[in-house]
Amino acid sequence: VQLQASGGGLVQPGGSLRISCAASGFTLNVYGMSWLRQAPGKERELVTAITGSSSTYYRDSVKGRFTISRDNTKNTVYLQMNRLKPEDTAVYYCAARLLATTPYDFWGRGTQVTVSS
Repeated sequence: VQLQASGGGLVQPGGSLRISCAASGFTLNVYGMSWLRQAPGKERELVTAITGSSSTYYRDSVKGRFTISRDNTKNTVYLQMNRLKPEDTAVYYCAARLLATTPYDFWGRGTQVTVSS
């Protein structure tokens, strides 16, 4: 069972990036999927989440800029990030859980996103 996050990198402020989270060993479609991030010296925070029925949540600071989506045929979740800001710099983690009220069942290793000129 594994979640593999990929697609991070260095991007200029105002730029875009799409990161992916591919699942292996289990089927994503029954899980709620989340993207969390942790910046240096800060606590990990929930960025966005999508339920099995594709309802979504976004933290206020990314609303209108980030979009979470899922492709159950590819067993993959995506995070499209537009109009990136330096404060979006962090390691981004994907995580899966069956219920929103329970701890995450699976975690990916994380992918670094750096927004800098």
